[in-house]
Amino acid sequence: MRAAVVRDFNQDLSIETVADPTCPANGVVLEVAACGVCRSDFHGWVGEHPKVENGSILGHEYCGTVVEAGANAKHKVGDRLIAPFILACGSCPECSTGVSNACERAVVPGFGTPGAYAEFVAVPFDHNLVGLPDTMTPALAAGLGCRVTTAWHALTDRANVRAGEWVAVHGTGGIGLSALLLAKMLGARVVVVDIVEEKLAHALELGADAGVNAARVDAAAAIRDITAGGAQVSIEALGIEATTNASVECLATLGRHVHVGMPAGDGRMQINMRAIYSKQLAFFGTRGMPSWKYPSLLGMIERGAVDLSPMVAREVPLSRASAELRAMKGPTPPGTAVITDFLG
Repeated sequence: MRAAVVRDFNQDLSIETVADPTCPANGVVLEVAACGVCRSDFHGWVGEHPKVENGSILGHEYCGTVVEAGANAKHKVGDRLIAPFILACGSCPECSTGVSNACERAVVPGFGTPGAYAEFVAVPFDHNLVGLPDTMTPALAAGLGCRVTTAWHALTDRANVRAGEWVAVHGTGGIGLSALLLAKMLGARVVVVDIVEEKLAHALELGADAGVNAARVDAAAAIRDITAGGAQVSIEALGIEATTNASVECLATLGRHVHVGMPAGDGRMQINMRAIYSKQLAFFGTRGMPSWKYPSLLGMIERGAVDLSPMVAREVPLSRASAELRAMKGPTPPGTAVITDFLG
């Protein structure tokens, strides 16, 4: 099969012909219809993820059609499926209590096992996969990837956002735009933060109540002013120290910070603990979404409760994945890119 392979960090992915994946007994092989290009992939591409090495195939936001099913698989050949990026085992204490996104035995394609920057991908633990609605394009399905599911879990299960509250969103990439659209659906007021005017303007067009350019002003102070005292919820969507502190410092008393962005390197940061202590803030970590929540989220999208199509800005061939990753070293254009052509 054709795949984009990591050979050297920070260098273009190598487009190669590699062996087709072996079908796992407890899963399936998908012919990949679409795969999102995610900032988490960028962290692996630059060498900041311990499970990405020479020979790795990235790609964890994917959907496709079953072309081979293992003896213990839950799905059959021909099924069109969408996958959460965390493939949980289904039998550990975390899975048994409904928090499969915290499964310690989980598999994440692209990080330790071959991902979906390829024509085919092997998917173990296929009980995590759900049917792709007929009305949803593969590009949008892959665009949901980890960004929409993670944002939905962050807003609902972690932050418990309520109508009328102010939600600050730091970073308007895939996670940030998802959080904006979903928070507005929940009835919240949203202020977005970025350093690119084009992305702020795009977010305002999508319904943000206010935008703050962190390159020009103190973002936390500006948010406290806009919200008349601070946001009730703040979503950190980049995983860096500056936005984490801005997220904490922009909150009102008893506010809730939700850390969504995957921290780079060893993950250590200097955080303003005095702000957390003095304002009695809640600090939540979050990663992914339990797979059992997928059907309700997809149903909500199918009903038209929220329009997430503006998130997918570009459909690109496999050969353009390197350019999308390289662009993440600087300010990026609005929206996300999805690979939909695996021969180009």
